Amino acid sequence: MKKRHAQKLVVSAIIMALLLNMPLILTYNKEGAIFGIPYLYLGIFSLWILSIVISFVIIKRHYE
Repeated sequence: MKKRHAQKLVVSAIIMALLLNMPLILTYNKEGAIFGIPYLYLGIFSLWILSIVISFVIIKRHYE
C-alpha cells in the first residue's frame, strides 16, 4: 500500500474516533425517532457506515 493511502486511512480513523466521541454522540441523544429508529442509534450507525464507505473508497483507489 502506498504511503499516502495509509495516511488517508489513519486520518479518516482519527476523524471518526473524534466524531464517535461521547460529547458529539450526545448531540444525537434526543427524543423521537425516524422510521422507528431512535436518533442516537441512527447517528452512530450512519457514522459507522460512512467510515466503512470512506475506507472502501480509499482501498479501492489503491488497487486500481
